[in-house]
Amino acid sequence: MTTSLHGWMCTKRNLFIGAAFGLLIALTGNPAIAEEISETSPQGAGLQAASWVATVPYGAVKIVYAFVGGVVGGLAWTLTGGNTAIAKAVWIPSMTGHYTVQPQNLTGDKPLHFMGESSDKSNP
Repeated sequence: MTTSLHGWMCTKRNLFIGAAFGLLIALTGNPAIAEEISETSPQGAGLQAASWVATVPYGAVKIVYAFVGGVVGGLAWTLTGGNTAIAKAVWIPSMTGHYTVQPQNLTGDKPLHFMGESSDKSNP
């Protein structure tokens, strides 16, 4: 009985930590974004609220994805005998990209990138 109770408590604790992390990301906005959108207009306030609401699950998933990418990249680095290029091939796409949803992402003015791009990728 104690193991199932312990497992239940650990699951609830992890959910609480994830929700707290998501709220932290959602509530720490960029002041430059707030200046571009008029918060006095209903559309601006609605977009800001929608971006905060969308950031909570998106940011939580992105943080988990980046953490798992960090672990997998570390294992790849270890298993390849310290090959940093292999590790970076996992780390850069998983740890870069956008962690928050901005109002410009919702209007389509700015793309939202879940995965980052490799730094050695050449742009045509």
